[in-house]
Amino acid sequence: MIDSHAHLNDLQFSADVAEVVARAAESGVTGIINVGYDLSSSQSAVELGEKFPGLYAVVGVHPHDAKTWNSEVEQAIRELASHSKVVALGEMGLDYYYDHSPREIQQEVFRAQLALARDLCLPAVIHSREAAQDTLNILKEFRDVPAVLHCYSGSWEMAQEYVKMGYYFSIGGALTFKNAHRLRGVIGQIPLDRLFLETDCPYLAPVPHRGKRNEPAYLPLIAEQLAELHGITSAEAGVITARNTRLFFRINEED
Repeated sequence: MIDSHAHLNDLQFSADVAEVVARAAESGVTGIINVGYDLSSSQSAVELGEKFPGLYAVVGVHPHDAKTWNSEVEQAIRELASHSKVVALGEMGLDYYYDHSPREIQQEVFRAQLALARDLCLPAVIHSREAAQDTLNILKEFRDVPAVLHCYSGSWEMAQEYVKMGYYFSIGGALTFKNAHRLRGVIGQIPLDRLFLETDCPYLAPVPHRGKRNEPAYLPLIAEQLAELHGITSAEAGVITARNTRLFFRINEED
């Protein structure tokens, strides 16, 4: 199994990250992709990739922090992206739920990062919350950039659009929540070859750990739920989603 979207670069892991990585390995997680949300966390994600085999980095600026984007940040992200452990840009996108950055700034920075991904021939990790149509419209301007919709929670109609565009979807702990009937209905219809597993740790811990600090060792709980929806075993779900993740991020099995 591969955790396709984690934040071991978060301060909540500063005291015990080595133990967290060890527990992940014991639970069958062979790879962890740590995702930046601003320049500092992107640098931390790269440092974790240098320290631990099987850990990779995604570098970029979250829509919450879009207002911090400038030419210096862009250049720093460009330089970080040249590191051998960096596999994508992100997480980038739009978040109209919190609006921590003005929407027009979010859109401008989303486009800037997609353009950078295109220039660097890297895929993009997309964050979209309460901004489904604007996210889709902007992504259509950059259809040549491979993308994954992180923690997908949109409609089946929107998912069909993204499947046609060749995009992927990463699925997290929300799939296990008692009230997630609509989400399970959508994910159960998305082709298995388009799905990744993710924890988004330290956030969104799956049941029965909901409300606690999430970590990659809990990924099998999400795999179990995905397997049930698609009528396969948990082991098969782990193998299939790991294969999809390696293909998208261009990670070799021996890396």
